[in-house]
Amino acid sequence: MDWPVEAYRALRLEEIDVRYARYRLSVLEAEETMARSLRRYGQVAPIVVCLWGETAVLVDGFKRLAAARGLKGFGTLLARRIEVDERSAKAAMYGLNRIGRHFGELEEAWLVQALVREDGLSQVEVATLLARHKSWVCRRLAMMEKLCAAAQEDLRLGLLSPTMARQLTRLPAGNQQGALETARRNSLSAAELRGVTDLLMASGTQEKAAFVLERPREALREAQAGEVRGWDPRLSAAGNRVSRQLAAILDQLARMGNWLRHHGRGDLALCDRSVLEPAFTRLAGEAHIVAELTDDFLKEIHLP
Repeated sequence: MDWPVEAYRALRLEEIDVRYARYRLSVLEAEETMARSLRRYGQVAPIVVCLWGETAVLVDGFKRLAAARGLKGFGTLLARRIEVDERSAKAAMYGLNRIGRHFGELEEAWLVQALVREDGLSQVEVATLLARHKSWVCRRLAMMEKLCAAAQEDLRLGLLSPTMARQLTRLPAGNQQGALETARRNSLSAAELRGVTDLLMASGTQEKAAFVLERPREALREAQAGEVRGWDPRLSAAGNRVSRQLAAILDQLARMGNWLRHHGRGDLALCDRSVLEPAFTRLAGEAHIVAELTDDFLKEIHLP
């Protein structure tokens, strides 16, 4: 097809390929709003396409195309051609929608997963391609690959927010379904689901986890009542310093215990293990010493 890069051309609606629509959510309300705009003002901005052979493949303008196809009198749309390969086309989809936050987190997750699993890029390469930090890429990929199928479907349908989905990915896949059902049944907020996730991660026994899932708000109240506070008017200055240390240590121990219990070696690359081994050896020794000293201290507390 004789179509220079960055040139504009009117395309018939039926000849526009929408293979990349699988990376975009179809939102009826947004398409209706776009249809009203097209009806009133006409096409304000061109759609963006790339060429695969003789086929014009849509990169940006999915709402405009959907709206135009539902209106009488719209047989063509003005299109701008860009020159991209498969990977760059996905990056362009994200880049063209980055200003104004037109890309949702779920759509970002779909794109990241496609770049990693379909195009074979590493997470670092995806981060560079999309001009984002590696941790941003890691979170989006986790949303797709660490989230159970039921939660992914709720996320796709808008029944689960990305914030709540991120909390669920902190749990092992086998435990996410129960937490999701608890959140649905009790209409938990994102903050409440985070608290429930924390409790499940630190539960240690099936009985405690069952209680959290059955009565989440009661479990949250009990946990909050039993927390070691950073400052307590009943304590001396020295007592409050120790209380703050206890709060920090207990929180870190719960997190480390959960990581060792549910993730452990699976999260680490081979190169990580030898570097971290001395620190874990020290952790085991220090934890043993602190446990013995704590037992002695508890005995002293209960002496008459």
